[in-house]
Amino acid sequence: MAKKPAGLPTRQQILDFISASDQPAGKREIARAFGLKGNEKIALKHLLRDMGDEGLIDSAPGRAFHKMGGVPKVTVLRVTDVDESGQVWAVPERWEAEAPEPRLRLLERGRRGALGVGDRVLARTEERGNGIVAHPMKKLLKGSELVLGVLHAEGKGLWLRPVEKKERRELPVSDAGKAEPGDLVLAEKTGRPPRITARVTDILGDPFAPRSFSLIAIHKHGIPHEFPDAVVEEAERVAKRDLGAREDLTHLPIVAIDPADARDHDDAVWAAPDDDLANAGGWKAIVAIADVSFYVRPGSALDKEARKRGNSVYFPDRVVPMLPEELSADICSLKAGKDRAALACHLTIAKDGQLKAWRFTRARIRVAANIAYEDAQAAMDQILPGTGRGASEAGGGGSETCRAGGEPPPPLAGASGPPPRAGEDLAEVASSPCALSDDDLAPVHPDLVEQALKPLWACWRALLKAREKREPLELDLPERRVELDEKGRIASVAPRERLDAHKLIEDYMIAANVAAAKALEAKNAPVMYRVHEAPSREKLVALKDYLETFEIAFALGQVIRPATFNRLLERVGESDSRPEIMEQVLRTQTQAYYAPENHGHFGLALGSYGHFTSPIRRYADLVVHRSLVRAYGLGEGGLSDDEASSMSVTGELISSLERRAMEAERETIDRYVAAYLADRVGQIVRCRISGVQPFGFFATVEGLGGDGLVPAATLGGEYFRYDEASQGLIGDDTGTTFKPGQRLDLRLAEANPVSGALRFELPDSEAATSPRSGPIRDGKRTQGRRGRPSNIRHRGRR
Repeated sequence: MAKKPAGLPTRQQILDFISASDQPAGKREIARAFGLKGNEKIALKHLLRDMGDEGLIDSAPGRAFHKMGGVPKVTVLRVTDVDESGQVWAVPERWEAEAPEPRLRLLERGRRGALGVGDRVLARTEERGNGIVAHPMKKLLKGSELVLGVLHAEGKGLWLRPVEKKERRELPVSDAGKAEPGDLVLAEKTGRPPRITARVTDILGDPFAPRSFSLIAIHKHGIPHEFPDAVVEEAERVAKRDLGAREDLTHLPIVAIDPADARDHDDAVWAAPDDDLANAGGWKAIVAIADVSFYVRPGSALDKEARKRGNSVYFPDRVVPMLPEELSADICSLKAGKDRAALACHLTIAKDGQLKAWRFTRARIRVAANIAYEDAQAAMDQILPGTGRGASEAGGGGSETCRAGGEPPPPLAGASGPPPRAGEDLAEVASSPCALSDDDLAPVHPDLVEQALKPLWACWRALLKAREKREPLELDLPERRVELDEKGRIASVAPRERLDAHKLIEDYMIAANVAAAKALEAKNAPVMYRVHEAPSREKLVALKDYLETFEIAFALGQVIRPATFNRLLERVGESDSRPEIMEQVLRTQTQAYYAPENHGHFGLALGSYGHFTSPIRRYADLVVHRSLVRAYGLGEGGLSDDEASSMSVTGELISSLERRAMEAERETIDRYVAAYLADRVGQIVRCRISGVQPFGFFATVEGLGGDGLVPAATLGGEYFRYDEASQGLIGDDTGTTFKPGQRLDLRLAEANPVSGALRFELPDSEAATSPRSGPIRDGKRTQGRRGRPSNIRHRGRR
């Protein structure tokens, strides 16, 4: 790697300068600020170009630069909304950052209301408080604001219902083109308040067709879902790369245990009793992870696209991968019987489950079998009956059964029949990852059970002891599983089952993640930590006030650990209030993120934790792999100097992309749930209150999920007061109370599959369900009753 000129600033220094500059910062201003001359200016030009390619900066008008994800000092804005007070809001017309585009407040001079939706202005921007304001300099030729929505007929006209839940306004359609009621369309906003209309620009088809729900999320959140040709070509080229000299682990019965319908396999595991007398009763284990860093090198087209995506996004009907299929589903995927490149984490585990030592090597492995969680569990249940199903644990994933529309691989040789011949490779004793055999026994060969699964389970029992001693946060938070039929339609929506097999793999992955972080710390090498900070005092005070409404004491002076919350839930036991208290404990926690500074992982009760085990689907893990390769001299593809200097920027970027993916996945599940419930509009369903606000409360259908609002206008004529401490609504006359966690029967008043929104009413509500509330499958509905003014009064701290 060419050495930088002595005076050339780092990427982080350039970003800091651009952010702090009170005027547009171009190449000339940057060179002047750092005193660059001659060849250093040429090197700066190349560095700025690389930073642009990597998504760190973008160029603004006049060839000035700004931080990617930030707003230029002078830029073109597009007006998107004018609220009822006349305040004008706009977004940057050009926005290529992965983070959501910012919404700016335009400070108009002179006559208010001069700007309308769709107008374009050249504006000077400045940060003010927690937001950004813009000062219009010049009005430009008019543009448009695109809205994604569904057309429906109302009266004699057409209306556009936006797919965005938070967008409450429907727009009259001034020009539908060839679109018809029921079509999913893109439209542009036109006009000025109070008459803003929509003009259809593109027809996207039937919003209720299979795969439409995930497409809505992809479009709405701007998730890249098609790979550029150059990236695909590079993937095809590097997939042919020779594995080179590596530690040979192909003789070990390493197995990959994954969801039944997994399309990629990042990890595989192996364990055996340790024959070292110094670790009597202990174990040696290997967590082998796909060596993605061998194929995806820093600065390559593949790397830039992976960084742009940040992670794979998983929907019920599709995966939007971080890497092209040539890598994610083939050469990097640890498939049975195939030689694969792996980064192997060798662990020495004491009999009490503590990690005693670790080392990392580049290895060649040959997975003996790809086994579904359910199959592995069924095989072990024959040996240890009654131990398979357990309570959910914090940080765990869920299992998924095979979807009818999936494409499970065919059974491999040896899945059933006689034991393998002497000397036969265990790779030939692989199993079908989907179906159990006719007698309900798992189709895992007995030799694999003895040589692979039994040692893995025995070693895991030791890891489990260490976990129980550590006492991570234990919350029973079931996830939803959407099963689709062969045509992509919803077959069922149900909570995911939690098995010991899930917890086993989770604990091996946690051990490897801890080892990776500590191994890098030992070398003073950069670490991309997975950070989960302790709850803030503000949230703990709110929790204390909340618990007092149940007459449960919670001392603020104590040292708060995950076990503190576990003890709290143990005191609550299985009382009716447990779900609502657990919900409040969850809301007290902070959101995890990625950063090169270590603040520990509170939820897992770990001091050092980095993500290492999923480089096919998480860019953070790829960064950790590269750092290990560089720190321990494992060959090519190690962390570059530029990457090391911009770890903070990378952490912020991939954290924001993770939040984008989570939101898109959650919204899509909500749409599937709403579609599943659409035929039950008007029926009574069992619900649990998930949140209370002064304007009403939110409820979730038990066993399905999907939040819906019970508006204040439907609670009857009685006045309800919002009590901030208990977070409940309390009736003035009857004392009727609605609070989080409470179970009750509600009438499903609306289920909108396009937005994912549900709306409920009390069974005896005066606001009867109207045709307006039902699903709009034919694009038609009649005018419904408007809600009455809120009957909520607020009571709480000021």
